[in-house]
Amino acid sequence: MTRVLATGTFDILHPGHLSFLEQAKSLGDELYVIIGRDVNIANKPKPIIPENQRLLMVQSLKPVDCAVLGSLTDYFEPLHIIQPDIIVLGFNQQIDEENLKKDLNARGFHPKIVRLLKADTGSEEDMYSSRKIIAEILQKRCFKD
Repeated sequence: MTRVLATGTFDILHPGHLSFLEQAKSLGDELYVIIGRDVNIANKPKPIIPENQRLLMVQSLKPVDCAVLGSLTDYFEPLHIIQPDIIVLGFNQQIDEENLKKDLNARGFHPKIVRLLKADTGSEEDMYSSRKIIAEILQKRCFKD
């Protein structure tokens, strides 16, 4: 039984999130997802959707076997329970794979790390980015001529 772990904010759930989770699930038998806590999100704007609601949304997705909120204090804490065989990173997640591997190994974890590719949909119109969705909403709803 191969257990795959994905992590993310999953704010304004969109097709890119679903593609990421479907790709992750295809790598194993079980897909666990850790949802980033509001207070721990530092490398991008704070989420619009509260963490408990983001958790509920991700839990409802077909590829996801189990979703949990991350730890408030230690990024690696949930791994003690999950025990992943594979950790997947999205194409745009700002995580250095070598540093992650060193940090995991120092804590006694030895999963395979896989960086997923951006889904090629063949269309620039696809809403595969929270930032793109927000920009589109602002353009169409707030700044109409």
